[in-house]
Amino acid sequence: MNAKNTKNAKQARYASVEELPPAAPLSKAVKAMSDAEVKRRASTDPDADMLPADFWDKAEIVEPEGTEQITLRLPRKVLGHFKATGKGYQTRISAVLSSYVAATKKSKAG
Repeated sequence: MNAKNTKNAKQARYASVEELPPAAPLSKAVKAMSDAEVKRRASTDPDADMLPADFWDKAEIVEPEGTEQITLRLPRKVLGHFKATGKGYQTRISAVLSSYVAATKKSKAG
């Protein structure tokens, strides 16, 4: 595990799922809920889409690839554009570059 302190919180990165610490135990109130109550609450939660019954049968664990810190020179207008979009601009730059890599792989394969 790699850990570093940031302005707001401590971030931790794990090399694999097995390194994750155990989840906190469920509260007594949650344990006491009936299956019907759990389903009722989930159905009213806009962030909890109902998954097909076989979803986890088909799911695959995908480990993140990881990142590497580099120094990169970008045109000021490109960097300014991404910074203007707010916090997380480096992640968005990475997403654009990843999209480009995927697109060039598809064009070479096809």
